[in-house]
Amino acid sequence: MARLKALFISLLLCTTLNICAQQITGVVVDETTGDSISLVSIRYKGHNKDFVSDEQGRFSVGRQNGWYLTFSAVGYQTLRILIDSNTPQHMRITLKSDTKNLSGVTVKAKKIKYKRKDNPAVELMRRVVAAKKRTDIGNHDFYKYDKYQKMTIAINDITPKDLESKKFKKTNWLLNQVEVCPYNNKMILPVMVDETLTQQIYRKNPRSEKTIIEGQKTEGVNNFIQTGEMMNTMLKDVFSSIDIYDDQIRLLQARFTSPIGKDAVQFYRFYIVDTVKVERDSCYHLQFMPNNQQDFGFRGELWIVKDSTLHVKRCNMSLPSKTGVNFVEGMQIQQAYTKQDNGEWVLSQDDMVAELSLLSFLTKAIVVRNTRMANYSFDPIAEKCFKGKMKEITEPDAQIRSKDYWQQNRMVALTRSEGRMAQFLRDMENARNFKYVLFGLKILVENFVETGTKEKPSKFDIGPVNTMITSNFVDGMRTRISGQTTANMNRHLFFKGYYAHGWDSHKNYYSGELTYSFNEKQYMPHEYPKRSLSFLSSYDVCSPSDKFLTTDKDNVFTSLKWAKVDKMMFFNRQQLSFEYEWYGGLKATLRLKTEENEACGNLHFTPLSMAEGSAAFKDKLRTTEASFILRFAPGEKVINTKQRRIAANKEAPVLTLAHTTGIKGVLGGDYNYNFTEATFYKRFYLNSWGDLNIDARAGIQWNKVPFPLLIMPAANLSYIAQHGTFNLINNMEFLNDRYASVDVWWNMNGKILNRIPLVSRLKWREYIGFKCLWGNLTEKNNPYAQMNQGCEGLMHFPEGTYVMDHKKPYWELVAGISNIFKVLSVQYVRRMNYNELPTAHKNGVRIKLMFRF
Repeated sequence: MARLKALFISLLLCTTLNICAQQITGVVVDETTGDSISLVSIRYKGHNKDFVSDEQGRFSVGRQNGWYLTFSAVGYQTLRILIDSNTPQHMRITLKSDTKNLSGVTVKAKKIKYKRKDNPAVELMRRVVAAKKRTDIGNHDFYKYDKYQKMTIAINDITPKDLESKKFKKTNWLLNQVEVCPYNNKMILPVMVDETLTQQIYRKNPRSEKTIIEGQKTEGVNNFIQTGEMMNTMLKDVFSSIDIYDDQIRLLQARFTSPIGKDAVQFYRFYIVDTVKVERDSCYHLQFMPNNQQDFGFRGELWIVKDSTLHVKRCNMSLPSKTGVNFVEGMQIQQAYTKQDNGEWVLSQDDMVAELSLLSFLTKAIVVRNTRMANYSFDPIAEKCFKGKMKEITEPDAQIRSKDYWQQNRMVALTRSEGRMAQFLRDMENARNFKYVLFGLKILVENFVETGTKEKPSKFDIGPVNTMITSNFVDGMRTRISGQTTANMNRHLFFKGYYAHGWDSHKNYYSGELTYSFNEKQYMPHEYPKRSLSFLSSYDVCSPSDKFLTTDKDNVFTSLKWAKVDKMMFFNRQQLSFEYEWYGGLKATLRLKTEENEACGNLHFTPLSMAEGSAAFKDKLRTTEASFILRFAPGEKVINTKQRRIAANKEAPVLTLAHTTGIKGVLGGDYNYNFTEATFYKRFYLNSWGDLNIDARAGIQWNKVPFPLLIMPAANLSYIAQHGTFNLINNMEFLNDRYASVDVWWNMNGKILNRIPLVSRLKWREYIGFKCLWGNLTEKNNPYAQMNQGCEGLMHFPEGTYVMDHKKPYWELVAGISNIFKVLSVQYVRRMNYNELPTAHKNGVRIKLMFRF
């Protein structure tokens, strides 16, 4: 058996060498310094075959014996080599710096300062940018085309030494999956392939664009995880299709200035290389690079058609090696445009290859995206095709297309390993100890433990795991067991709940929620679109500020606090909710709730009309209320975890408007009140200067109410930074019945730090922001006002609660560094005023894990 394995490895390596032998690979370096030269233009001149080296100067071209191979780069002399049978398979090409001879003395050309004035390349690019409006296919009343996209994820850079290792020697099914990647000539192991076939339709007036998914198929390791579709969704969002005719290119969930965008001339340096023929079209050949290669930009080549359209014929781009982008070791983008019979130029090819290294101790990966567009038509499209607000429509049988369907419609052939992905997954399932590895992976990724098997999918999941053990002031140590049903039990009816026990308080807590979904779900009830009716009943203990957490209040990571949280309350809550989402981003929620709160710890509900400890004093408060909430987030993309829904993109503005009415006398409610609140969030991209984020909120409590019903600041008492909350405001430190707040933060993407010598090597990114709260407590709700002494309906404020000066807003400043070890953000926060209060903390440090490219 050992000999057979050795023979198989030898055959695999021979096959690899045979494939590579048909190619000439190599690296281009500077003759003087030995440094690699990136983006070298490589051509079989006269044969319409053009190539380009990557950022490390590496290249791969097909062997054409008898042809001349030409190497050219800005600032270097052109080199011409005859390819014949004696030409080695791997070459080291050295280019000489471009020099000038003067009176017999050789003088090396000094670095010429780049100028835009009277620069023919800049003038040409200005004309190209101006021509975009004329050649935009959106000028047509209608258009449609077919789009095929294949995305593959693979383990990258597998070496012969790896193949000799124990993990490969003992697993033939791994060896069978290894193949040579044609884009980097490395051995890779594909683990996921996704294919999508869509039809894109467009109408100019009224403007409407829709994507009709006609076929969609995913095979890969993500299928082993119930929420594995979130990997697919995130990958498509991170490595999205791009259009260089957009001013800003959205890629890696960031914004890059397009080489033909309106700001391209200021951001990039352009050089005219030559005038060449590309597939019978005479083209200007240009090279470009960012003014500062640490900025988020591309370097590459453009071939511009030499006619009145000045349209791009071909584009090759890569990320500069010094760019501040994380996790990407190398990226190549190739686009091609095709001329239609009506003279229009349209995008026909959009390919991208990204070599990734997430962390040094993890295996490297490669993502290959092949996109093809075909069958363009500019004929009128029926009105019914544009009905409804859904921008993405999936045909009923899109995910069950036959093998013959894919063979007929696939525009890019599958590689050998991509084609045998199903067999690879079956082999993996049968591997020894696989189920134990998968069990641990699910806990880590999903935070839940499934109770089913592949043959009998889980009907009940146990979790979240990170809430099982935590602590608080009242309970001391607290344990909790939670769980929820899945759509495998019933596609419409869902239940989730928990039982918890406080070991110091000897209290038992519970929560149970029953949800009926009017539309069928694949796994969880919060899947988009959410159209459901739910009933919740719970009894537990909490801090008043817990409602501002974006995660579970029992999350072990947020239980560590920078301030003593001793003002707490028990709550007994029953709630009926109806939620309905429309395609297009609009969601409406109607909620009826009755709740009893009992003060505990060092919190007391003491009415102004009586002294604490009197016979009538109960330290309790009961409310009954109805709420209506509208939320609008156009263009928002979401991914579903087993706990909640998470926004996959941050571009969409988010607006909410909510009103709550308290009803006295219904189900024991003690008060009449009305509370109105509005919020707004938006991220603005600032080209190479990163992104600016604004989170604004405002609200009014219209009636006379006790302090638990007043507006408390969104205080974050944990060490984990959280947007939309205040870092250094204590629990209930200020109470108001009018408020407005704004949280502004600017991620600068290393725009400053990347220009400081030595520091730039760390690739840190600066972060600044401020938080402001304006609040006002009108006299009717101020327990210290003379007119309210002994007043019914109001309560004494807790110790450590103060009245804000409505002419003096509260301020916090934030300055931080992110991208430390690529994942850690450390922020210094400074409280700018109200520091005279005895509970004030002037300074603090907050941390956050951030995975950003």
